[in-house]
Amino acid sequence: MPWQTPTLKQCREIVRDDVTSALSGAVLVANSVLRVVSDAMAAMAHLVLRYIDWLALQLMPDTAEREWLDRHGDLWLVNSDESVGRKAATYAQGVINLTGVAGTIIPKGTIFEGSSGGTAPVMTFQTMDDGLVLGGGFTPANIIAVDGGVNGNFQAGETLVTQIGVNGLDDTATVVNLAGGTDEETDDELRMRLLERIRQPPMGGDAEDYVQWVLEVPGVTRAWAAPLEMGVGTVTVRFMMDDLRASDNPSTNGFPSEDDITDVRTWLNTKRPVAVKDFFVAAPIPQPVDVTIYNLSDTSPSMIEKITESLNAMFKARARPASAVNGVALPAQTIYAAWVSEAILDVLDPNGHFNLSFPDYPMPYPGSIAVLGDITFA
Repeated sequence: MPWQTPTLKQCREIVRDDVTSALSGAVLVANSVLRVVSDAMAAMAHLVLRYIDWLALQLMPDTAEREWLDRHGDLWLVNSDESVGRKAATYAQGVINLTGVAGTIIPKGTIFEGSSGGTAPVMTFQTMDDGLVLGGGFTPANIIAVDGGVNGNFQAGETLVTQIGVNGLDDTATVVNLAGGTDEETDDELRMRLLERIRQPPMGGDAEDYVQWVLEVPGVTRAWAAPLEMGVGTVTVRFMMDDLRASDNPSTNGFPSEDDITDVRTWLNTKRPVAVKDFFVAAPIPQPVDVTIYNLSDTSPSMIEKITESLNAMFKARARPASAVNGVALPAQTIYAAWVSEAILDVLDPNGHFNLSFPDYPMPYPGSIAVLGDITFA
């Protein structure tokens, strides 16, 4: 029978019985000194037992709270930037176009602020160029976010506003590119990496080792390794950056850029066995999967939004390119009709109904990964 911490009432009964037994059957009269002392001892014992119960949860990484989870992470995990434990937020940086009076000198550290899309929190940036001089038209300036996080990533054409007046500098600047910001690793993400490291100890370069190495790179959220895909002695690694490369376009949403691939390849070259014949790092190949839903009982905009979110979550959880698990090679994941139905049922009213036109959808290539395509409500 599993251990359960006694309640305060049970602790009182245990201590009172123990005192009565020690004093040869003496009766603990209400409000007597012995009764009060016994109850005080019971309360202290109950507090200690509750603390031990809580501490037992912290000693196991699968149940530890944030502070203790970080302690476990510091012991087990080393990241690609040589930090340990939780992956820290990274700072967005890029280029903006400045305008103003030609010849104006822009001090290094000039502050700009803005909010991507107008709904995200206001982010602060500072220029990185020392003694930048404005030209006659647009003058590019390198900037970096003051605080880390994905909110520092802006789309080209968005506007930043200067917060420190510089004579001759216009108040607004236009973003050319501004990317690279990632949020701090969440508790769930850190716990997943930690448990994976414990359950899959280093094996000198097996598929699971490659997955763990890739996940050590800031911004990487999912990774797969496929030995032998390109022939004997080869390893193919693919990965996703769901937060850093988030986009409304299914074909680019979460998929790494060429710079991301270069960064991951560089890191893996410091970790992988030198005896690997050929080593490949690539982005998964997006395979849009269309879904047609007939006779949906609730076609309200809110329900359609819920179904779309549920299907996207299912594809993120289930889809993967060719990989290997516990030494077994697996093809790129087929998307089954039952999974699509389950995702719709998860958000549909219990009395709701629908018909689905969706056969099981296999992936055409080993590197393919399914993403949600067009949803048709007929």
